[in-house]
Amino acid sequence: MKNQTIGVAVIGTGFGQKVHIPGLQAHHKTEVLAVYNRDYTKAKSIASSHNIPYAFNTIEEIIDLPEVTAVTISTPPFLHYEMAKQILSAGKHLLLEKPTTLKAEEAQELYHLAATNKCLVTMDFEFRYIPAWQLFAKILADGYVGDKRLIKIDWLASSRALPSRPWNWYSQKDKGGGALGAIASHTFDYINWLFGPAKKLWGQLNTSIKTRPDPATGNELKQVDADDTCNIMLELADGTPCQICISSVTYQGRGHWVEVYGSKGTLIVGSDNQKDYVHGFKVWGSQNGESLGEINIPKNLDFPKVYSDGRIAPFIRVVDNWVQAIVAGKSLVPSLKEGVYSQLLMDLTHESNLTGTWVNVPDLDKFIQNR
Repeated sequence: MKNQTIGVAVIGTGFGQKVHIPGLQAHHKTEVLAVYNRDYTKAKSIASSHNIPYAFNTIEEIIDLPEVTAVTISTPPFLHYEMAKQILSAGKHLLLEKPTTLKAEEAQELYHLAATNKCLVTMDFEFRYIPAWQLFAKILADGYVGDKRLIKIDWLASSRALPSRPWNWYSQKDKGGGALGAIASHTFDYINWLFGPAKKLWGQLNTSIKTRPDPATGNELKQVDADDTCNIMLELADGTPCQICISSVTYQGRGHWVEVYGSKGTLIVGSDNQKDYVHGFKVWGSQNGESLGEINIPKNLDFPKVYSDGRIAPFIRVVDNWVQAIVAGKSLVPSLKEGVYSQLLMDLTHESNLTGTWVNVPDLDKFIQNR
């Protein structure tokens, strides 16, 4: 496979059309051979406009195409489990959007199915691939802050602040909607990446905008039961407290910030960009009580090309990591294991919100093997 192009099918044409297709077409080792939409006319139109050979409205047709060895899924979360199960059962490699599934047991089952069929699976946890975050991770690992005293995370966006934004699957808890799935799924992954696993969790979920207009019924107001604001506290395995505040309904919210306070200093990565959740990140640091100063991002971490949609450049790096693993036939990180972990913490947040109590976070390896 060393010199071959990897044939990929794209399932899901919202985020798939905006990010997956351009990202895969920009990568030198992937060729988009097929696109899926449940509406065949739409699938055909998208395939035609992007010069993609095949258009399908069934997963079976994608599986049956021998040239397709890998698939990306960017459909709404309630469709992930069944679609991923079909793809992995057919022995195809998989790139899966977050949130992984609707519950951790489904993600756990996909993990074992991928292992059985030797499928290489990655999650689109793109913060691991953004230059500022990569610099932040390196400085942190080098011991810049000393012993960690407090981690504070704010991700305050305005994407759903308008009550007139239409009701759809995102408004429905049982379909995987809400800020927890859309935003905290990323946060749980990068906390594990940057700081290690959690030991205990407390979570509170709120729905501020309780009805939204449904265009399918003449803009009749429909009930929203998915969260739009999450307050979460973690106690990490090393004892560090971590405070998380996430919302998608904050007009002029401060953006996305991770602050680490330690015995030697302070380290911050953040962006106040409300229009693009990838562009605009910078890193600041301070040691021994001195003033915070910006830390320049080295050129070797820069994206080779910057796109108007900031999500495409880190997605290409996700694809590159995935492709290298497929070519080498070796495991990769982040994999479905990290997807299980993110989903597990989401499930525990729901549990804590219902019970009003702290919940213990099980060891991930034990959880995955406990079938």
